[in-house]
Amino acid sequence: MIVVADTSPINYLILIGRIEILQTLYGRILIPHSVHEELLSLKAPPSVRAWAKDPPIWLELLSPSTNLNPPVARLDRGETEAIALAEELDADWLLIDEALGRDEASRRGLQTIGTLGILREGHRAGLLDLRTAVDHLMSIGFRVDQLLIQKLLDSI
Repeated sequence: MIVVADTSPINYLILIGRIEILQTLYGRILIPHSVHEELLSLKAPPSVRAWAKDPPIWLELLSPSTNLNPPVARLDRGETEAIALAEELDADWLLIDEALGRDEASRRGLQTIGTLGILREGHRAGLLDLRTAVDHLMSIGFRVDQLLIQKLLDSI
């Protein structure tokens, strides 16, 4: 399975102490160098920077060999490179939260899943309690429509 990740899902899973579910669910995770740079940025929380300084063996840095064609001005560099890498590798999944990035990835035929979907899959696999994980996510500032949260919790 080929899984490429953007910054946001990794960031949030580190912050709620659930980053290990990525390896359990997907095995190896690929990120472009720009995503790694965002995780190391001074704007990133200290725990995220510390994790990114010494990433686990299942996280692999691999940048795309070409840029997105056509380019998408509305996306940041991490999102752009994650989509380009996922497209280049014909990835099974692109882990991405941002709506514009998800929309662009879908237009390009990529299958996406965000932090909430990852947590739902972790719950289904018996790795975590979804309600507890979502509550923790919301307590650290994750922004999402409450109707979506309710729909997610009702689905379990």
